[in-house]
Amino acid sequence: MAFTLAAFSYIIALIVDAFLIFFAIFHIIAFDELKTDYKNPIDQCNSLNPLVLPEYGLHLLFNILFLLSGEWLSLILNLPLIAYHIHRYRTRPVMSGPGLYDPTSIMNADILDRCQKEGWFKLSFYLIAFFYYLYGMIFSLISS
Repeated sequence: MAFTLAAFSYIIALIVDAFLIFFAIFHIIAFDELKTDYKNPIDQCNSLNPLVLPEYGLHLLFNILFLLSGEWLSLILNLPLIAYHIHRYRTRPVMSGPGLYDPTSIMNADILDRCQKEGWFKLSFYLIAFFYYLYGMIFSLISS
């Protein structure tokens, strides 16, 4: 059984996607705590903002591997989320450091609601993608 770049890409995608699932769960829990006033906005933004760039970087990492290994369908399925990440980071509030969440505006009902929906969407996407990558890994290992 040969170990191909496609199989390696899917293995990395599975491992990284597990981390992204945990990031999404943390995101959902954090905004739920913020909505129910268990945490203040400054502490919440200080805990969420350092995770934004690692999440985007990890997602981009295995998509670059998909590009290099010629896994075009996997790459195409991830392109909308990559485009959304780029758009979201380019239109973020003006802040002194990296991140997306501004403590002064995060408690607005529409922003809080949008952030919660974003977390649920990402969790759904990463969960579905996890099983797709598992299938892709098995398929690439069997077909090689």
